[in-house]
Amino acid sequence: MPKASVTRQIAREKQKLIDFVLDIEKYSEFIPFCIDSKVHEKEDKQDEIVIIADLTIGRKPFVDTYKSDVRYDKKNDSIHVTNIGGPLNHLENNWKFIQKENYTEVQFDVDFEIKNKFLNLIMEKSFQFGLNKIADAFQKKAEN
Repeated sequence: MPKASVTRQIAREKQKLIDFVLDIEKYSEFIPFCIDSKVHEKEDKQDEIVIIADLTIGRKPFVDTYKSDVRYDKKNDSIHVTNIGGPLNHLENNWKFIQKENYTEVQFDVDFEIKNKFLNLIMEKSFQFGLNKIADAFQKKAEN
């Protein structure tokens, strides 16, 4: 299974970055290979926000939509994402936000497996590069 992680220092307040990551419907505006995004459910509970959302990703002819369960833990300033449908056998990613003096440290890790073994093999070879491109896009958009 492809696994990767990235840590960035972003010159924004922690809560603004958390809100930015939770604004899933805007992902297609700036994330490479994200064609569409749709939130089906959003529930703001006392200790967490729960979002069920679809992301359509890829490049023709390889385009797929997967559904995710996104949970923001308000006490720990973390976001945990798992897949609940689509082309993935497994998806787990975690965001952690740590406020520093003049910036927020954002830690992101992802672990996934695509059902299509051929595509999974291709992704294993280039995944860290792809994750860095996604992190670059998030950081650029967040800092503007």
